[in-house]
Amino acid sequence: MDKLKLTYILLFSCFLIFSSSAQNQNREEITRQIDSLLRSAELSVNRYEFDKAKNELNRSLKLAKDSNHKRYVALSSSISSKLDYIRHNYSDATTSLNRAIAIQREIMDETGLAYSYLSFSKILISQQERQRAIDYLNLSESHYKNSKEKNLQDYLALLNLQRAILFLNLDEQPNKAFLYLKEARKNLDSLSNPYEYARLHYYLAKTELSRNNFDAAIRSANISLAISEQHEFNGMIMSCYEILSQIYEYKGDSLEALQYLKLSNIERDNIFDINKKALAQDHYSKYGRDALKSEIKELSAQKEENERSLKVNKLTTILSVALITILSLLTLSLYKNNNLRARANGLLQKKNRELTLAKENAERATTAKAQFLSTITHELRTPLYAVTGLTHLLLEENPTPNQKEHLNSLKFSGEYLLSLINNILDLNKLEANKVEIINSSFDLKKRISDVLIALKNSADDKNNKIHFDFEKTIPNRLKGDPLKLSQILINLIGNSIKFTEDGNIWIKVGLLKQFKDEVLLHFEIEDNGEGISKEKQKAIFENFTQGSTQINRKFGGTGLGLSIVKNLLSLMESEISLESDLGKGSKFSFDLKFGIVEPALNTEEQQEEKPATKQDYLEGKEILVVEDNKINQMITKKIIEKNKAICRVADNGSTAIEMVREGSFNLILMDIHMPGISGIEATKEIRKFNTEIPIIALTAVTLDENLDEFYLNGFNDIIPKPYKTEEFFAKINKYLAKQETKT
Repeated sequence: MDKLKLTYILLFSCFLIFSSSAQNQNREEITRQIDSLLRSAELSVNRYEFDKAKNELNRSLKLAKDSNHKRYVALSSSISSKLDYIRHNYSDATTSLNRAIAIQREIMDETGLAYSYLSFSKILISQQERQRAIDYLNLSESHYKNSKEKNLQDYLALLNLQRAILFLNLDEQPNKAFLYLKEARKNLDSLSNPYEYARLHYYLAKTELSRNNFDAAIRSANISLAISEQHEFNGMIMSCYEILSQIYEYKGDSLEALQYLKLSNIERDNIFDINKKALAQDHYSKYGRDALKSEIKELSAQKEENERSLKVNKLTTILSVALITILSLLTLSLYKNNNLRARANGLLQKKNRELTLAKENAERATTAKAQFLSTITHELRTPLYAVTGLTHLLLEENPTPNQKEHLNSLKFSGEYLLSLINNILDLNKLEANKVEIINSSFDLKKRISDVLIALKNSADDKNNKIHFDFEKTIPNRLKGDPLKLSQILINLIGNSIKFTEDGNIWIKVGLLKQFKDEVLLHFEIEDNGEGISKEKQKAIFENFTQGSTQINRKFGGTGLGLSIVKNLLSLMESEISLESDLGKGSKFSFDLKFGIVEPALNTEEQQEEKPATKQDYLEGKEILVVEDNKINQMITKKIIEKNKAICRVADNGSTAIEMVREGSFNLILMDIHMPGISGIEATKEIRKFNTEIPIIALTAVTLDENLDEFYLNGFNDIIPKPYKTEEFFAKINKYLAKQETKT
């Protein structure tokens, strides 16, 4: 019997190994297909075969999305950007690059980011934006230095080539451009990258022409032309003929110059025909054959209608002549009516002016309200940081039971105030249309379970039982905005916990419909708590509204949670429903559509990085805190030093720059809003001589702050104030851990 069991176990193990091997082979085959398509697409772009390139890019993008290859999705967008750039469609090229950069930043693809920002600089040079082009070249180089792939010879060549083009085209410094081109030629291989090698020699020819070295210019141009003709790079062939024509013209050889000019014009006409065909194809794809037929039919009907109108107008003219005599007799009686109409029009215009003025005043008031709320929430975060920080420190110093009770009350009040500020800021962003929906893959059941774990202590405090019913037919992984969904569920379930004592709360998720690649799900949050009266149910979703004054006094709260839920669901094209009886409980429900992620959970999934505990890497490390507020300095310093780290403080940005220049710190915590040199300006200066040290921004985020600007100016991460200590130490340890890994 034991031998039989052992045999079954061995057979089952062999089956699992075979199944895993088959899956890996399938994934490798898909990867090879995508690689082949992208290489072919890039070659097609260089040859100006736009239709073929678009077809290959669409196929590679579909394969990459289906197999959840985010790096290849980004690479497809990057090559699409190159296609639009060659066709001078800079707006679409910028959009595609931004899409690629967002994915590469998410998956921390430093090499991909280096190439994407290098491509961005090409667009900016074409648009004559010199300073932004230099910024993006520097940003590209910094990501290259952070990359684990240190043998990127092609990248170094392309970076030097791009700097040479900038000095040649925008600064008119051919000698400086020539030095960069010499460096680029050392690292670029004509076999591995023939298009860029041809492009390099074209710009060498252009540089030598600017330096009046005509023979050297002709040699470089002929090298570029030979490579371009060998590989059918139509655009480069045209450019080579054009530069050769210019060289011979400067040399005084008019016949040779004219011959190359004719060849250049022939290539230009061919490229024009290619572009014209591509534009027609784009137009046809955009509008479709049916739409064009419909438009022709509509124009034909309009023509017939115009002809009928012309006939009617002729008849009307004849009748008008006959009626003129009769109308003349009526003129006198209409005179008084015209006077009355003129007075009425005058009054109407006056009212319109008053309404326009009132509308402008209302818009200004709305803008002022949004700015006021953003400013006041920002200002409240600074003293609130002191309250929460001091409370945390006091709770860790072994207070007496009586003191601990008071400190817990103070902690609750601080967290309540922080919740109010966050709700006001969320609502302000929603009303100012600053919130965008993001699509990403996630596990819905796990996401809801995480929300319930976060709310468990609150439910236990009120002796409530939570029941979670999740329909088994719902796909395991969906595509949508998990953060917005979590915010909705936290508000609704938190409300049920707040207004229920010694009761039950039910969370139900069911499948309404399933399409080919989408599902429609139904969510219900029900409790047997206080309930809401019928007359209050319509107003309950308005700002600062609760069921009654007594409920507000008994349970507290701001009345903003349900308003935020309503706005978020509206943003996600859904509505919330409410069923409630006073004293019997409430039930909130809504429906949401999600995409189905393919393939289903057979592929290996990435695991989320678990935050390091605050004791992991801090011990013995030297941290610089740049903060002008003395109380905040003291609190941050004590929190860091309690974890055996060395903390030094700078009162302003100028002092911080000197301390970093002279000292050796493991990490910098930089306040943004400081008098004199701001945190952003100080970070820019530090990055000029130190690109390695992690710098984390400490900021009370406002409505107008663009978080992407922080990364562009040299910050590694952001911690919003006031922060929870767990999040604070998790982010610090993340970068300290990277340092230890490098060493």
